[in-house]
Amino acid sequence: MGNVMKIFSGNANYAMAEEIAEHLGLEVSRVDVRKFSDGEIFVEVRENVRGTDSFIIQPTCTPVNDHLMELVIMADAMRRASARRITAVLPYYGYARQDRKVAPRVPISAKVVAEMLMVVGVRRVLCMDLHAGQIQGFFNIPVDHLYAAPVLIDYIRANFEDFIMVSPDAGGVERTRAFAKRLNCGLAIIDKRRDRPNHSEAMHVIGDVKDKIAILMDDMVDTAGTLCNGAETLLENGAKEVHACCSHPVLSGPAVDRLSSSAIKSLVVTNTIPLRDNARDCGKIKVLSVSSLLAEAIRRIHNEDSVSSLFV
Repeated sequence: MGNVMKIFSGNANYAMAEEIAEHLGLEVSRVDVRKFSDGEIFVEVRENVRGTDSFIIQPTCTPVNDHLMELVIMADAMRRASARRITAVLPYYGYARQDRKVAPRVPISAKVVAEMLMVVGVRRVLCMDLHAGQIQGFFNIPVDHLYAAPVLIDYIRANFEDFIMVSPDAGGVERTRAFAKRLNCGLAIIDKRRDRPNHSEAMHVIGDVKDKIAILMDDMVDTAGTLCNGAETLLENGAKEVHACCSHPVLSGPAVDRLSSSAIKSLVVTNTIPLRDNARDCGKIKVLSVSSLLAEAIRRIHNEDSVSSLFV
């Protein structure tokens, strides 16, 4: 078949796969991904993949284990069908927060996911805004790490004036500083004390947010506790209004209800994870597409061109 590129998708974010394929002038290739009545996942690739450059677009978002298993089994099916190279395109990398040992006798689950993908024949990974950059080192294969920054920065530049970028915690300072530098604006940090997972208490603000539009910046929003508490703290410190930006709208549990009743005026996210119905109905959430960015990276990987100029 020569150097033919094919785009595949599981059930995690088929709409994004269609957008990416459209940017590449292709159609999403046919693959049957369904469940048996006992919950086991069944995959059948419905096209010839022998000798092809196959890209599987599958963010491992909720339900994480189902989507991860779909990806693993699809990769195995393609390897056994003699695909020349299999690239896993993970706009969102599930288990990324379990990237190190934070207590005795706990796993490094992000590494386990990497091992699973390599074992079934994935030979390259394309991902976006990893929770921790060192996850790239968990793979013994090439990893291209993209950032949603160009899309988010263009939006912020076009829609806000007299603003300051705010990191919701100490861990996000490097990411937020990069945004502040490119937007030529100030930087503030919320000193946050966390006593258990998915629960945080914002304490005080480092930096001057008085009479400014504060834009909270994070890589993902999960239960939205951090952002909502941060917004209250910023307003208490004199911010004029608070908006938030993040790449991955995980939005689990009470997240949408919290956002709806919070002081946050808008939350700008990307389409790495499809929004559920209650999030789509929330007027505060705006979705920007990163499909063209991922499509261009896929094109360059396929053509063996440099991907680094897409990095920010």
